[in-house]
Amino acid sequence: MADLNGIRQAMAEQVRFFRAKLNLPTQTWLSIERAAHDRAFVVAGVLKADLLADLRVAVDKAITGGTLPAFRKDFRVIVARYGWTGWTGEGTRAGEAWRTKVIYQTNVITSHAAGRRAQLLSPALLSRRRYWRYVHNDGVVHPRPHHKAWGDAQLTLPHDHPFWDTHYPPNGWGCMCRVVAEAAPPEGAATDPPEGWNTTEPRTGTPPGIDKGWDYAPGARADGSLKAMVADKLITYPPAIAQALQADLRPVIGG
Repeated sequence: MADLNGIRQAMAEQVRFFRAKLNLPTQTWLSIERAAHDRAFVVAGVLKADLLADLRVAVDKAITGGTLPAFRKDFRVIVARYGWTGWTGEGTRAGEAWRTKVIYQTNVITSHAAGRRAQLLSPALLSRRRYWRYVHNDGVVHPRPHHKAWGDAQLTLPHDHPFWDTHYPPNGWGCMCRVVAEAAPPEGAATDPPEGWNTTEPRTGTPPGIDKGWDYAPGARADGSLKAMVADKLITYPPAIAQALQADLRPVIGG
């Protein structure tokens, strides 16, 4: 994927994935977890529907080719328009830079991953390239040891191996890893998942090398129901939010 600070050509599958999401207000980033992000657009701490809607427009512009500086400009305008205060990062230039980068980068990377996954799963491509190879982005400043090891080993597994259910990248905040399709494992490539890949780290609740909340494949549950995700506790609402959302969400989560 191109430099996230520059102009990118968005995939049609990427744009469809993002635009199919439902806006959901949240108090913290823990209110929605893992695969629920396939169906919901959130900005942690945003409870007002109109504020969230305007932030979504700014993120949509970012996904379809906007730059990080342009998104930061839009963010400042929107925050001022609604008088939004108390958000994490507010009050310092460094805090704002961090928060805007997280919103921008997370949405761009996950939507790109979901769009690319849809392409990789197209029957025409699968008929010729049914293996997926993990690729580490060696340009990152602080590479994660696990991710680099998987990339260095040219880890290549069938596309339907359960490893990809939890390890399809990105696998954490700022992760720039990706997957490429192969007709067969390259010579010398690792063809078995790493030892302990399906265990859980007590601190994160995720497999080794995966950040908390990132043990899912973006796009894999894009067609799933929000009702099921609530039942699976991937989406949780404080009582006040649940009551306010009940009427709006009934037509959406009823099925």
